[in-house]
Amino acid sequence: MHKFLTVLKYELKEYFSNKTFVIITIFLAVAGLLGPFLPRVIDMSDFTGVKVVEKEEKVNEKDEKAKTFLYIDNVGFLSEDVLQAVFPDKTWKKADSIEALKTAVEEREAGAGFVVTGIDSYDYYVYNKSMTDTNQFAFDEVMKQFYRVNYCMEKGLDPEEFMGMLSAPIQANETILNKDTTSNFWYCYLLVIVVFMLIMLYGQMIAVAVTNEKSNRAIEVLVTSTTSNSLLFGKVIAGAIASLGQVAIILGALLCSYGMNREVWGKQLDMFLDIPTDVMIAFAFFGLGGYLFFAFLYGAMGALVSKTEDISKSTSGLMMVIMIVYMFSLIQLNNVDGTIIKVLSFLPISSYSTMFARIAMGTVATWEIILSFVILVASIVAVGVIGAKIYRMGTLRYGNPIKFSSALKDLKKSE
Repeated sequence: MHKFLTVLKYELKEYFSNKTFVIITIFLAVAGLLGPFLPRVIDMSDFTGVKVVEKEEKVNEKDEKAKTFLYIDNVGFLSEDVLQAVFPDKTWKKADSIEALKTAVEEREAGAGFVVTGIDSYDYYVYNKSMTDTNQFAFDEVMKQFYRVNYCMEKGLDPEEFMGMLSAPIQANETILNKDTTSNFWYCYLLVIVVFMLIMLYGQMIAVAVTNEKSNRAIEVLVTSTTSNSLLFGKVIAGAIASLGQVAIILGALLCSYGMNREVWGKQLDMFLDIPTDVMIAFAFFGLGGYLFFAFLYGAMGALVSKTEDISKSTSGLMMVIMIVYMFSLIQLNNVDGTIIKVLSFLPISSYSTMFARIAMGTVATWEIILSFVILVASIVAVGVIGAKIYRMGTLRYGNPIKFSSALKDLKKSE
């Protein structure tokens, strides 16, 4: 235990004395703390729906032109009043011809143009169409309204009565008895990405640290003065403390700051940052477990090579497994009660992300959570012991990279 604590203290000192690590942690924590205060400083009412700061309206000529929409009505049933009601922030002008309309759009004299070619058809002209362009959807509604009015007039119906019938309000009372999958989806998505990045980033750092010690032959002194278990466990647990501590500081600052400013954001970020306590606890335990599981494997992979440039070759298989699990986890978030994600929530290679997703979005029994965590802990211990043996064997072997399968065979022979 004394040797383990010595290694742990040394590795933690390396992390916390690293200026880059400290600066990044402080910078992201400050950004997470100050970011949620933005609506109190600048007007973000277009996004939040809450007006906190009065802004001075400054509309330049370019913005004015972008808000100008042109139209040509070949049927004769469009009304600028209706268009203005559907597009309240646009100025509508009638174009003289299709060529004039297209030229105005091309030269950025107008934001867009519409040419009505029939009672149920039109052409839409825009210079650059963005992913958030909803103009066609809105104009479709305009065309539907005019089409219905025209139909009523032809059939001798009362347009107001007919339109009222079509837009009759429906009242619905929703009672969610268990989980709201839709509202919980995005913060689960975010947490899966966070734990994936932790494993990839810090796992690689552990592998590089082991290989560096091996390449400068410092490992020969270390393995003779302490045990391989103390070395590997000390490195991995120090990495876990540093990485999870960093995430806890950054995420804690962001969540606390958002909690103070939730109302001025109009609760727009609840889908990402309003995370229930039980989900955060599950994320902490399973995220830590997943990190330790793969960190031990990364440490063993680092010991199988003698040069840092060979690390990618040694860890490629492990990275492939992590990537496949990551992709499957994200894909299966849409079906957290399905068979696939249930199986994944009990496997140590994937339970670190899928189990807390099931807790947040699906139906999971207490015994399932306990069983999954016990399997994960047992797997961590097993991988830690095997990884320490590979670590000791690999650190004293130099030359070409050792295959993981060959290392396991050598361990069986030595036993």
